Amino acid sequence: MAAGVPMTNSLLTIIITTSVTPSAPSTELISSVLESYRRHCPSLMDCKVIVVLDSYDKVVTEARLKKGCVTSDQARVFDLYKENVKDFILEQHYQSHQDITLTQTQAEAEYGSPHDSQNAVTYTALQTHDKRVTFIEPSRRLGFGLAVRSALRMTSTPYVWVQQHDWILTSSFPIEPLLQIMRDSESEPEVPIKYVCLLAVRMLKYAVSAEVVRFPALRNLTSTFKREFSTKEHPEMKIPLTPLFFWHDKPHIASTAHYLARVFPSRLAMLRGDFIEDKIGQRARTQMKEGLFTKWATWLYYPDEGNEVCSKHLHGRMYHGAEKQAEKIALARQQGDKLAWRDLGGTDG
Repeated sequence: MAAGVPMTNSLLTIIITTSVTPSAPSTELISSVLESYRRHCPSLMDCKVIVVLDSYDKVVTEARLKKGCVTSDQARVFDLYKENVKDFILEQHYQSHQDITLTQTQAEAEYGSPHDSQNAVTYTALQTHDKRVTFIEPSRRLGFGLAVRSALRMTSTPYVWVQQHDWILTSSFPIEPLLQIMRDSESEPEVPIKYVCLLAVRMLKYAVSAEVVRFPALRNLTSTFKREFSTKEHPEMKIPLTPLFFWHDKPHIASTAHYLARVFPSRLAMLRGDFIEDKIGQRARTQMKEGLFTKWATWLYYPDEGNEVCSKHLHGRMYHGAEKQAEKIALARQQGDKLAWRDLGGTDG
């Protein structure tokens, strides 16, 4: 790190959202996330982390986890899962994690009309003495949107890495120079970089995909802004970025202030249970088609001209553990379902 350049852990907070999953009470999903950090972006392990342990709405006979509906077995083990996650995260950050005392505060996640007293979810925030680790436990289900907003409000760093519990890194990620490039862009309003998404399999060659080339305005924006960025400290290190015309929930880095201003301008912006990409994604895309790209300033990390996948989805709503996941991949390949096979993590190698 060059002299005078802030350390990654002073700039970035990791926000991890987790909820009911078929693999609970095992922490295998989150363990896979952190292992991918160690392998591909080790400095993330030194950052502050906020883990939102989101709840569920109903107990039903057939789970619909995206809607907050869980089975009785899933509900039964969820408290144990939350304790296991807390123990696991503390163990990763402190040598004597058994001796860590957590301070407790109460807060509220408001949403929708202020005239309805039911439009708020109380939550407990548990925090270590040095605020390096924070857990948020809501009394009711928040949903991804309000979970992220609750964590953002407790963030003290200028940038956040937003991470769902079932996405992992698959290749090296240059977080230090990227953060410096984002910081440098603060003084260059013509080319702001407020959000950077990690490339996943369905985003390969995004800049020349139908998502872009069918729309003249998006083609022109790509032609204007797509480039390799570098920092003054390391001009030889090139960071390829291309405009991204959507706000995705998959792993991304973003300006904390920009997140709050653009995605959560008021309590009406996000209701309980909402996903950010479902609520904001198309609105942002429509506005960017109208020429308002710099308002959203969303980019895609684009190594090897969009041919290198950086992140992989483990499909947490269906994930029963690595062994069963491998069986699903083998079955999809056997049946010739290449898209499902790649989505589940199959590779050609």
